Amino acid sequence: MEALRLANLGKVFGSGHLEVRALDDVSLVINAGDLVALMGPSGSGKTTLLLCVSLILEPTAGTVVFDGETIYQNGWTGVDVRRLRREKIGFVFQSANLIPFLTVRENVLFPLDLVGRKGAAAERRVTELLEYMEVAERAHYLPALLSGGEQQRVAVARALANRPKLILADEPTASLDTVRGKKVMEMLKQIARENQTAVITVTHDARMIEGFDHVYHLKDGRLNNMVSSRYSILFSTDH
Repeated sequence: MEALRLANLGKVFGSGHLEVRALDDVSLVINAGDLVALMGPSGSGKTTLLLCVSLILEPTAGTVVFDGETIYQNGWTGVDVRRLRREKIGFVFQSANLIPFLTVRENVLFPLDLVGRKGAAAERRVTELLEYMEVAERAHYLPALLSGGEQQRVAVARALANRPKLILADEPTASLDTVRGKKVMEMLKQIARENQTAVITVTHDARMIEGFDHVYHLKDGRLNNMVSSRYSILFSTDH
């Protein structure tokens, strides 16, 4: 089942001699449960693509179909993109970006509260996620008292709170050591397989994406090749 379809997506910043083509004719299909990595040099368009997919940044051209709905077709189609972001997209960033004055439990409860999910069912969901991410014993801690790896696991739990169709992760392991980084990536893989959630990860580190379904390379805003990585990673970290 398709989670996301992009067709001929483009994004241009500026105009005239100041024009920068950040994305150029990008097309891809991502299915439910797919693990997808975006790689490429700085300035290649990875974060811009993630922002367009997340419905935060408006593309300049092309089509975006998400969870069966056409969201953008050379212009927004009128679908409530804020609702879609709240209910169907989870975000994990390089920095955990936890709310510092809320406890671990409250951080994970926050996105549920935003969509009006309260009471015992919401509390059960939080408990389930904290146990799943192996941070339940930290439920009443403030983020400052957690290790970097624990903070990222809480961030992943928060991203999962509303059972999203798509998780977008922008360099989620960049601030972690190799062991903790691989732990976070293994959890994203487990989430994709068990929940049939599509996961798109931007990363510079090929060691973190062994076993991913697809690895897309962006260069100058174009998807210039794709490597299937279920069987092996065929490139080095300097690509």
